[in-house]
Amino acid sequence: MRRHPDWLKVRIGSGENYSKVKTLLRSTKLHTICEEAKCPNIAECFGSGTAVFLLLGDTCTRHCRYCNVSHGPTGPLNDTEPEDVAESVRTLGLKYVVVTSVTRDDLLDGGASVFSKTVRAIRQVNCDCHIEVLIPDFNGDETALQTVIDATPDVINHNIEVVEELFPHMRPQGNYQRSLQVLKIIKTKAKDIPSKSGLMIGLGESTEQILTTLRDLRDAQVDFLTIGQYLQPTSTHAPVKKYYTPDEFLQLKNAAVQLGFTHVESGPLVRSSYHAQNALL
Repeated sequence: MRRHPDWLKVRIGSGENYSKVKTLLRSTKLHTICEEAKCPNIAECFGSGTAVFLLLGDTCTRHCRYCNVSHGPTGPLNDTEPEDVAESVRTLGLKYVVVTSVTRDDLLDGGASVFSKTVRAIRQVNCDCHIEVLIPDFNGDETALQTVIDATPDVINHNIEVVEELFPHMRPQGNYQRSLQVLKIIKTKAKDIPSKSGLMIGLGESTEQILTTLRDLRDAQVDFLTIGQYLQPTSTHAPVKKYYTPDEFLQLKNAAVQLGFTHVESGPLVRSSYHAQNALL
């Protein structure tokens, strides 16, 4: 087993809030990206009473080489999922919630209507809660994107994930330019809704490739940015090529701020939804 640097050590989950969130998820049969993707911040987030809800089941139709979410044949949708998520948000008393999904290329709208229903359901039970959606690319379908936009979430996030040069191997069913186009469409159709994207590093990219990606994201008028260290979830996933130091993450943050991003989270343990509320609250 490869030993991580000391700055990547995290605590084990425990405490009342941690147990409360775990119990709630088991009782509702809801999924979270925190668990499915083996997020290193699960103890911190669950311990503070928050979670990132995962819509459309727990199986993805795509197979990214770095992702721990299951892939393969998908099951039927849970018709009550939007209401179940909304009730969980009410039970936890959340003031900020992130809702994401697996990619479902088997659905006509990619699941956009479920995102829309979930945002509206949350608003019905907790109108004071800020809602961020982290969406797949919907294969670039503008109608699907409009469905999500019309629900007026507070933030729309679509992660670029890796630099363009790594897409063919790491994201074979994704497309770098399509993801950029999705972000451009979001900003064109929803000028008043902040857009957001996230980048993982440590998979073999160069510093110049990272900076080029940041410039491309700013050209797409992305407002909020996250940059985090890739961690290999299992031995069958892509290996870590480099561990970036906290100082290197700070340098990347400074470069991103200079490019014009209005909020940047950059650090070894940062994930796309880490401290998400800090950008708005």
